[in-house]
Amino acid sequence: MLNQITPVSKKRGRPPGPNNRAGDGKNSSLTRALTLLERLAESPAGMNLTDLSQQLGMPPATVHRLLSTFEELNFVEQDAEAGLWFVGLKAFTVGQAFLNRRDFVASARPFMKSLVDLCGETVNLGIIDDGEVVFISQVESQEMMRMIVNLGSRSPIHASGVGKAMLASLDEQEVAQLLQRRGLARFTDHTIDNPADLRSALEMIRHQGYALDDEEHAIGLRCVAANIYDENGLALAAISLSGPKARITDTRLLELGTAVRQTASEITESLGGRIPAEFQ
Repeated sequence: MLNQITPVSKKRGRPPGPNNRAGDGKNSSLTRALTLLERLAESPAGMNLTDLSQQLGMPPATVHRLLSTFEELNFVEQDAEAGLWFVGLKAFTVGQAFLNRRDFVASARPFMKSLVDLCGETVNLGIIDDGEVVFISQVESQEMMRMIVNLGSRSPIHASGVGKAMLASLDEQEVAQLLQRRGLARFTDHTIDNPADLRSALEMIRHQGYALDDEEHAIGLRCVAANIYDENGLALAAISLSGPKARITDTRLLELGTAVRQTASEITESLGGRIPAEFQ
């Protein structure tokens, strides 16, 4: 395995406490409960009661009461010997409903498999949520050295193929707002951390129809990505083909970029979508 992308922990506000009431119209108990469930979801290795209490700013008794209720409903599970709590099966089932509602996820799978067979590299499907890339489907390469992501994990929008492809579909004002909120953090020497350079890169993406992450998030890793569009020409998601730079060489970039763009176009067509003129 070349690289394992793990979820990027998002900074969240402190949940309402005794002296910090939820805003108008919000149920403070529900807010606490869902905040706790989100925190567990960000910790695949599980969390103990003390850490949950400290990180969430809740009394241990409150945390334990919420966990016990969630456990009865199968939203969380407990390893009593290790003293750790984990997200349970019911939470997965509820989350899966989002993917079931988004028909493009299931529709894209056969095309993603064909792209893996054609190019030999892992293919991912990602969307944008709260200014970050979230990976929601994957078809793995059979190569020993391959790219793997955890479904639900997040990646920076400006330093990923999926993110840059979808950024290129937005107008300049939307891009500026996202960058102002998220910034341009530097992950490697190849990361684009200058707004002017990013604008130039987005213009190139529109021209060639696909985006390239050239070791911008992880050294040794390259990704090629292209958008999937709905009937209004809006980007629903993007697929990316990812692998080691040793296999995704300069001489293969045009070939792979064309294959990814073609596959994204086929998925768009299967959904009754429309590719915007600037990407054709």
